[in-house]
Amino acid sequence: MKVKSGSALGQLSDMDIRLLRVFRSVVECGGMAAAELELNIGSSTVSRHIKDLETRLGLTLCRRGRAGFALTAEGQQIYTETLRLLAGADAFRASVDEIHRRMGGQLNIAVFDKTASNPQARLGAAIALFSELAPEVNLHLYVAALNAIERGVIDGQFQVGVIPGHRNSDTLTYDELFDETMQLYCGAQHTLFGADPLNLSWDDLREHNFAGLGYHSPNMEISQQRRLSRKATGYDQESIATLILSGQYLGFLPDHYAQPFVLDGQMRAIQPELFQYSCSFFCIVRRAPQPSRAARAFQDCLLRAHSVSRAD
Repeated sequence: MKVKSGSALGQLSDMDIRLLRVFRSVVECGGMAAAELELNIGSSTVSRHIKDLETRLGLTLCRRGRAGFALTAEGQQIYTETLRLLAGADAFRASVDEIHRRMGGQLNIAVFDKTASNPQARLGAAIALFSELAPEVNLHLYVAALNAIERGVIDGQFQVGVIPGHRNSDTLTYDELFDETMQLYCGAQHTLFGADPLNLSWDDLREHNFAGLGYHSPNMEISQQRRLSRKATGYDQESIATLILSGQYLGFLPDHYAQPFVLDGQMRAIQPELFQYSCSFFCIVRRAPQPSRAARAFQDCLLRAHSVSRAD
């Protein structure tokens, strides 16, 4: 479908915003059927909304059929602009709430993978504090990769992020919250599982295949520093755990996350006194424009919850 001339959209209406929110959900769910549960409307209604948006924009946004759901090039551009527009709308709503000195609306928080099992992470306590302070705020909690959280906070998709420290951006503020210990593991089928690895060195590890995270992170930094032989790449902790469980790779995991696998005899830590590293987790918010009152309140709740933890 092609635009005939000029702008196909004209003035942006409330219905356009609604259609764009539906479109965002369809893209993020990976298709119309999957978005049905997210949106709580029937798939035929979802399909009609997408068709209405395409007509309104004068563009074909996606391909759907037996081959599955896929965005067109124009659809990808519209999705990017949709995220920017909806983030701006949320920021406007937050500013109005700020004027009225109240906290309402929606607060999007993104946290790094597998923090819930870390006894040093007191995110639940922070959420409890915030819920008492701002009961009218609708919390949306996401789990995402480190770089996706950083980009989302910078773009306004998320208002608060919790990530492991690796490198700082001048556009974000960082407040330290808690630590995490990463240890090197092998699966039960690996040659090192039944061996006595007490005399291993970092140089010896290069003889074994390594599974590491595929984006800039403390995990990637140590694998590069130690020149480990990365033969498999994962994009979250669960994918690294799965690669380790195959028995073909060594990999670093948070000790708290790996513990059930260890107790079940499916993996073991290798020489944990040597093959480990620690990383600190930080709360991140955008420097400018100034975070909303709700975002600042949640940031404060995170700091309060973790200050109690550090005091203990």
